[in-house]
Amino acid sequence: MSVKLASIIAFLENLAPVSLQESYDNSGLLIGSPEQMVNKALITLDVTPEVIEEAVAHGCDLIIAHHPLIFKGLKRITGSSEVETCVIEAIRNHLAIYAIHTNLDNITSGVNSQLARKLDLINTRILAPKTGSLKKIVTFCPTEYAHKVRMALFDAGGGHIGNYSHCSFNQAGEGTFMGLENSQPFVGEKEKLHTEAETRIETIVPSFKVNAVINAMLEVHPYEEVAYDIYPLENIYTAIGSGMIGTLEEPLPPIEFLNKIKKNLGCQHIKHNQLIPHEVQTVAICGGSGSFLTEAAFRAKADVFVTADVKYHEFFEHRGKMTIVDAGHFETEQGTKELLESLLTKNFPNFALRISKKNINPVSFL
Repeated sequence: MSVKLASIIAFLENLAPVSLQESYDNSGLLIGSPEQMVNKALITLDVTPEVIEEAVAHGCDLIIAHHPLIFKGLKRITGSSEVETCVIEAIRNHLAIYAIHTNLDNITSGVNSQLARKLDLINTRILAPKTGSLKKIVTFCPTEYAHKVRMALFDAGGGHIGNYSHCSFNQAGEGTFMGLENSQPFVGEKEKLHTEAETRIETIVPSFKVNAVINAMLEVHPYEEVAYDIYPLENIYTAIGSGMIGTLEEPLPPIEFLNKIKKNLGCQHIKHNQLIPHEVQTVAICGGSGSFLTEAAFRAKADVFVTADVKYHEFFEHRGKMTIVDAGHFETEQGTKELLESLLTKNFPNFALRISKKNINPVSFL
């Protein structure tokens, strides 16, 4: 079944908004037009010449990758690098390329949730939640319209605090206004001062949903000119951030848990520092390069921290108190392909999807 690429992009960016990516990243549509129709997508971690060939051979016209093909600007496209070659071949074969990288890392249902499932972790939560990702919206409306306006705010994504929804604060008061010559007042008369019984409604909104919430409010608000305020908040937003932490259903001896990592992630080798002297119960994780979260994992009282790309000197940290495991970048993120396939299949059941069969792991072991 053919699908407009814009529909797939809308789904992916509703799941993991591009605004949640890290500053160095380049997620989103890299090659192609949102208006083009696509028939089949290939899902991969990385875009390589082998993956391009695979996509063409199997009739795919879209590649959905975790890692962006283009991380930095290209001053020329001559085929002198692997990235340039891939760009040329993608355009030549009418292949659209979309990347969903650190924005997928930073949501509760993303890369780390998949890694947590592979390691059988339960009671998971974000390890390092972000601050500055929340706004407070305040608006004022006639009291009899307050319920309708509140529900519009909630339905568009406002009012969520932890495990609670439909959260707001409401205060009765009086609003005053005078419609000028060209106004069309909902209540009162032109050029006459009017006092209206109003309700002040306050609710909390993730930054990436502010526009949708404001638009939903404007759709149902009765006033011609709607008064509202948007305040930045420094509150921690527990649903967005880096890494994840959870527990094992039953504690395991350290060596047994390390063998579990190796088996469940298909690792040829794993690297680790000193094993802790007690059983493993609490586990922190970060798919890909996550050593920047070592201190957060230790503060959260993790017994083991599983990630990748750990440097030599970083293995000295917290020896004997927290075991640091480098299980490989590819190995800790490979479940992303199955995650994306599952999510897309549920929402586009008749759209053809293929998980890449190419082994694109650039790291080999002798």
